Amino acid sequence: MDNQDYDGPILEIDKLSISFFTRLREIPAVMDFSASIMPGEALGVVGESGCGKSTVALGVMQDLGVNGRIVGGSIKFKGEEMNTMSPERLRDIRGSQIAMIYQEPMASLNPAMRIGDQLMEVPMIHENVSKDVAYKRALEVVTDVKLPDPKRMLKSYPHQLSGGQQQRIVIAMALMSKPSLLILDEPTTALDVTVEAAVVELVKDLGKKYGTSMLFISHNLGLVLETCDRICVMYSGEAVERGSIEDVFDEMQHPYTQALFRSIPLPGADKNARPLVAIPGNFPLPHERPDGCNFGPRCDYFQAGRCDSEAINMVQVKGNDRHQTRCLRHDEIDWNAPLEVGEQKEKAPVGEVVLKMDNLKKYYEVAANALFGGGDKKVVKANETLSFEARESETLAIVGESGCGKSTFAKVLMGLETATEGQILLDGTDIGSTAIEDRDTKTVADIQMVFQNPFDTLNPSMTVGRQIMRALEIFKIGNNDSERRARMLDLLDLVKLPRDFADRMPRQLSGGQKQRVGIARAFAGDARIVVADEPVSALDVSVQAAVTDLLMEIQREHKTTLLFISHDLSIVRYLSDRVMVMYLGHVVEIGTTDQVFAPPYHPYTEALLSAVPIADTSITKKHIVLEGDIPSAMSPPSGCPFQTRCNWKSQVLGGLCEKEVPPLRTMAAGHQVKCHLSEADFATMEPVIQMAAE
Repeated sequence: MDNQDYDGPILEIDKLSISFFTRLREIPAVMDFSASIMPGEALGVVGESGCGKSTVALGVMQDLGVNGRIVGGSIKFKGEEMNTMSPERLRDIRGSQIAMIYQEPMASLNPAMRIGDQLMEVPMIHENVSKDVAYKRALEVVTDVKLPDPKRMLKSYPHQLSGGQQQRIVIAMALMSKPSLLILDEPTTALDVTVEAAVVELVKDLGKKYGTSMLFISHNLGLVLETCDRICVMYSGEAVERGSIEDVFDEMQHPYTQALFRSIPLPGADKNARPLVAIPGNFPLPHERPDGCNFGPRCDYFQAGRCDSEAINMVQVKGNDRHQTRCLRHDEIDWNAPLEVGEQKEKAPVGEVVLKMDNLKKYYEVAANALFGGGDKKVVKANETLSFEARESETLAIVGESGCGKSTFAKVLMGLETATEGQILLDGTDIGSTAIEDRDTKTVADIQMVFQNPFDTLNPSMTVGRQIMRALEIFKIGNNDSERRARMLDLLDLVKLPRDFADRMPRQLSGGQKQRVGIARAFAGDARIVVADEPVSALDVSVQAAVTDLLMEIQREHKTTLLFISHDLSIVRYLSDRVMVMYLGHVVEIGTTDQVFAPPYHPYTEALLSAVPIADTSITKKHIVLEGDIPSAMSPPSGCPFQTRCNWKSQVLGGLCEKEVPPLRTMAAGHQVKCHLSEADFATMEPVIQMAAE
C-alpha cells in the first residue's frame, strides 16, 4: 500500500498501556495513552526524562525487550492492529513502512561497513532491487540530505564523518524505503545548535517531499514548535494535554504545561525582575505514583479529596474538539491570570576586575600520523589570542559550538593545561603558566569548576557528605572533622538539599540533585571564580530553572564571578551580563548581553541566534541556515576562521576574508567584533528575533 492510497490515520494509538516486569513487581511505564497521526502530519511528544515518551515509540516499533509488555489498548498502523501481527509481517513493515531515528547516530551505523553498502542494503533486502538501482537511490538520498560530495560519502566509513553528517546518513537510511511513518527520538540532542537547525530544516523539507508522517519525541518545546503540527504533553506515563501547537502553547489547559513554560527562559525573562519559576518537588517514581492526578503533589491548583480521589481521564476542552486535557479543574482555573512574580532580587553591584586574560594562546602539537608517530607535526590552534576581563559579581557567558576552544580555555584557567603564550592574571598575578599541582591552595580554591555531566564528577562509592568534606580538607578549611561536618551541612543548605542527603550515595540522587552536590563542592572553599561548563544541558527543563536560579542566588550572596560556558543562547540571554562568542579558537564578538543580542552582529552570532528554537508562537525569527560543518582546528581555513560558512562574505571585496584574519573592531563602548564588513554593511543588519507587538 503506497503513501497515497491510504487516507485514514497512519498511526492510531488508543488507550495504550505498557508495563515492565521485574521479579518483584509490575512497573507501569505508560498508562492510557492515545494519539493519532494523519498522513503528512507531524506529532510532537514532549515531556521530561522518565515520562514514558520513548517507551511509546518502542511500543509502536513492538521492540520492548524481554521485560516490556503491552498490557492494554491498541496500536493500529494504517488501520491494521500491530499488537497481533505475525513476526514476519512486523519485520516487513518495520523496515519499509515505519523507520526510526535514534538520539545517538553511531548506534545505528555499522562501524566496519562503508556508508554506501549500509544504505543499499535497505532496498536490496526489502524490495529485492538490483545493486545498480540501490546505488542510484542511495546517491539520490545522500544528495537529498544535503551532504557534500555524495559519491565520496558513499565510499566513507562512519568514523570519517562528523556527528552532524552521521545523523544525516541515519536520516538518509530511514528514508531509503520512503516510509509512511518516521519516528524521531530526540534526534538532535547530541548536535550543535547550527547543525541542529540544519537537520531540523532538512527533516521538515523531506517530510513534505516524501509525504511522510512523523512522530517527533523531544524535551525541547521550541524544537517541537518549529517541526510539528500537533503536540502531546506527557507527565509520569500519561498524556496530560493534546492539541494543535497553537492550542497548547497559547491556550494551555493543564497545570503541568503551564509550569513547564514558566521554567523556560523565553525572550523577555529577566533574572532579577522576573526570575524563572522552577516546579516544586520531584518527579514520582513509577511504582510510587500518587492517587488520582500524578501531577497533584506538585500542582498549584491541587484540591485534596478531589484531585486525589479517583483516576482522571482525558476530557475535551470546551469549544475545541481537538484539544484535550487530563485536569479536573481546567475550566475553573483562570489561565490568563498574570504570573505571580517571584520575589525580585537586587543584583550585587559589579566590582573590580578579578580575572584578566591577555592575548592567551593555547596550541597543541599532534603527530601527523597519530598511529605510528613520525611524519610532520601538526599544530592544533585551540585558542588564538584571547583577551577579556571578568569582574566581581559578573556573569560572563562563553558561547560557541563544539570545537571552538571554550573547554580548552577553561582547562588553562583551571591549571589543567598551561598557556602557550599570553597571560592569565588573577588579582594581578599571572597564573597562566602555573600547572594545577604547582598552584597554592588558595588559588585552587579560588577557581573552581562545575561540569556538564554531574554523573562523572562524583565518586560512586563515597557518601555525598564525605565528598564535600574531602574538598574542605583539600582547601585546608576547618581544623577537625566536626568543624568540617558543620561547614558541609551549611553547604547543603546553600544548595537547597535536605541535610540528611549527607549520608546518601550518589546513585540515590537524581541528575539535578547530583549537580547541586557538584555546586556545593565548587563553593566549598568560597570560590571567587566558578567556571560552569554547560552545567544544565544534561538536566530536564524544570530542573534547569532551579539550578540556574541557585547559581544566581549564590552569586548574589558571595559576589562570585561566574564564567558560564554554554551553547544554549536562551539561557545565556537570561543569565549573563556579558557574552563572548567563540569560533575555532577566536573570539569573534564580545560585549554586554544587550549589545550581542541586538544588531549589528558578527555574522556567526547572527546565525547562532537564528538557530536557537524558541517556544513562543508570538516570535518571528529570521531563518539563517549555515552550509557545511565546522572546520577542524587541525587545518583551519585561511583568513577569517568563519569565511567558509559565512553568508555575508560576498559583501567584502578583494577576497579579503580568505586572505586576512579580521581585526577586532570596537563598535560601541566595550562591544567588539572581529569582522571585515564595513560600517555600512553593519548598519543594514536587522534583528534576528522579533517579539510581536504587544
